[in-house]
Formats: sequence, C-alpha cells, structure tokens
Amino acid sequence: MAIDSIEVASSLSPSPSPSPSPSHSHFSQPRHFYLAVDRLQFKMETLVDLLGVLGRRPSLPIVLCCSTRDELDSVCRAVSALQNISLASLHSDLAESERMLILEKFHQATVEWNHNFALQFGVESEAGSEETKSAMIVVTDACLPLVAFGESSASAHLMINYELPTKKEAYFRRVSTCLAADGIVINMVVGGEVVTLKNLEESSGLVIAEMPIQISEVL
Repeated sequence: MAIDSIEVASSLSPSPSPSPSPSHSHFSQPRHFYLAVDRLQFKMETLVDLLGVLGRRPSLPIVLCCSTRDELDSVCRAVSALQNISLASLHSDLAESERMLILEKFHQATVEWNHNFALQFGVESEAGSEETKSAMIVVTDACLPLVAFGESSASAHLMINYELPTKKEAYFRRVSTCLAADGIVINMVVGGEVVTLKNLEESSGLVIAEMPIQISEVL
C-alpha cells in the first residue's frame, strides 16, 4: 500500500501540521503525528513504504519501537532488504558489549546528522552507501536505553511507534529514552487503536496531528 493511498481514520480530527523549516533548531520540543492504516494486514507494507521514503534522507537517525519481541523480529525481517536503511536491533538476547556497540554507533549517527543537517536539508540520497544510509534501531519496551542506569538517550531525530502504547507512561518513556528534544514521533494506528491514540492525546495534553503526506518536508 503506497503512503499516499492510506485511509486516515475520520474519528481523529487532525490538527494543523507545522510548516517545513530549513533548520530543526526552530523547534524546541517533539512533534507528534499519527499515521492511520485502514487494515491490519497493510500495516507492515505501509511501514516498508514509509521507510523507503524516509531512507532517502541521508543519515537520518530513526528508532522504531515495538511492544514485543515477535513484532521486533517481524519488522527486522520486513525492512532488512531496504538499501537506504542501516538496521540494528536491541533485544534481550544481546550481550552487553553488543548492546553498547549498537548504541555507540547510533550516537555517532546522531552526531553526524546534527552536524550535517544544514547542508543536507532538502537533499535526498540516491545511493545506499554506508555514508548516506539512515541509521535505524528497532527496540522493544523491555530493552529501551537505560537512562536511569547511565546509558545515554538514543536521541533519534525520528521515532516510529509501530505498536502504540496503551498508557501514557509507556509512551513518554519511549520519547524520553529514544528521541531528541526537538525530534518527531510517528504513531502507526490501525482500527480501534485510533481510540487509544485519542485517549492518549487527551490524557497527556499532547497535540497529535495527521502525518503530512510529504513527511520528508518536516524532517
């Protein structure tokens, strides 16, 4: 299913999305969006389409959050063939040294993104070289960065909630451990999850707008 053909659920009224800006420093807090998929069987296909678009932004740091290990494995299988995505995952079977290496490499990617952002704005990558690939970590709630125990936040520019948390505490834990202070959240929702998203929006005071069709313009 192509991104521009996604049926957005009408029960969640979208708020106006921010205008594109040539510098992410113009935003002082995360921006939250939702992407509604009309049927569950289209969700993974929609994710792959979305990452295919996002991966054209050179060196974009992405964290994708799942609720379970099964979903993490499914996502990794589905997106592993994307040429513009450099993929890693955080799960309970990793040795501590492997986990540290993955997080360190991701931190290097975020530093590179921040350093080169002004030069790269509006430029899309045509080749899938290691220098231009978007860096993406797929992680479960059980294996989020342990900020309370000395690990640094992943500080991704973009966080995708493939599975939406049902509680605001879990949502904000993902944001605080995975996302840069001025980053972007995309929440994928299917069917009844739209109600969950609306409840999350109301209980937390967030404004969660419909994802712009041209999402690359607000990255």
